[in-house]
Amino acid sequence: MRHDCTDFRQLFLDDVPMMDMRAPVEFAKGAFPGVVNLPLMNDQERQKVGTCYKQQGQAAAIALGHQLVSGATKQARLEAWAAFAQAHPEGYLYCFRGGLRSQIVQGWLRDEAGIQYPRVKGGYKAMRTFLLETTQQAVEQCDFVLVGGLTGTGKTDVLHQLTNVLDLEGHANHRGSSFGKRATAQPAQIDFENQLAIDLLKKRAHGIEQFVLEDEGRIVGSCTVPLALYQGMQQYPLVWLEDSFANRVERILRDYVVNLSAEFVAVHGEEDGRRLFAERMLQSMANIYKRLGGERYQRLSEILREALEVQQRSGAVDLHRGWIEGLLTEYYDPMYAYQRDAKAERIEFAGDAVEVREYLKARALREPRK
Repeated sequence: MRHDCTDFRQLFLDDVPMMDMRAPVEFAKGAFPGVVNLPLMNDQERQKVGTCYKQQGQAAAIALGHQLVSGATKQARLEAWAAFAQAHPEGYLYCFRGGLRSQIVQGWLRDEAGIQYPRVKGGYKAMRTFLLETTQQAVEQCDFVLVGGLTGTGKTDVLHQLTNVLDLEGHANHRGSSFGKRATAQPAQIDFENQLAIDLLKKRAHGIEQFVLEDEGRIVGSCTVPLALYQGMQQYPLVWLEDSFANRVERILRDYVVNLSAEFVAVHGEEDGRRLFAERMLQSMANIYKRLGGERYQRLSEILREALEVQQRSGAVDLHRGWIEGLLTEYYDPMYAYQRDAKAERIEFAGDAVEVREYLKARALREPRK
């Protein structure tokens, strides 16, 4: 018989299957990758039991819970738990603190389905605390280096060729810029933090103690970089990636027009995808209206609107180069040039994609900071 678990590290390193007994509203606020939500109570039932607990105490609340989850409702949920347990004999179940809800499910599985299935002691709260500490420890114990560069130099492309990358934009499902929103939703903040911590945990388990990440702001779309990591990013050494203006324009055209429109079509279908893509691009331009100023916004958004209309009719994307070039020369490049000057003392290397990649690979072989 397998025992209840407190080895949170191994749970995450091995991607152990787990079922979460919390109500859907709790699960939506934050969960762990790959975990399945099979709640003991739905949101309405949980709310009723919570109100009863406050007004009449624990015994009355437990009695109400058993009344609400009984008969066919209980049987359907029991079958779902049993199916998960049978499909994942190596897995575990948990609730918020590893307390009453997970113990009730554990008991019903044992007594009514004949399944001995262990739970995670301490539940979600203990595992979440473990992951927060994992990130904090990595910031304190590991080396970090940032990759910076003007918009469109291909920082993400370089990072994806390295094994010691900490991909903030990947975990946030956002490209980090004003136009960086993807066709699919970003994760909840807690999910973003959990994924980041598990990535750090797994890479450190493979002996990686130096991490490369893109020079980001505190906010990546709607996700906030953990404070300790962001504070470190204000001091970490910087490697500056360089590329020609023409290459940058083509890369932005590829990523933010060709690939993103294809992503929208893949997610939403041909007609809706193309429409939603156009709406997203126009909204992205509108989001930086104040920073662009009225005249510049009107001029660039008109070029964008015309480019989108041509793209909708014929699939041609050539006109998009107009607003991309305008944004780079009039908005992004001056802003990034100012930032580069402010960070000049921290830049330890500058070069093109091949040079930066090779430099970072060689750097990773150095002795880590003690």
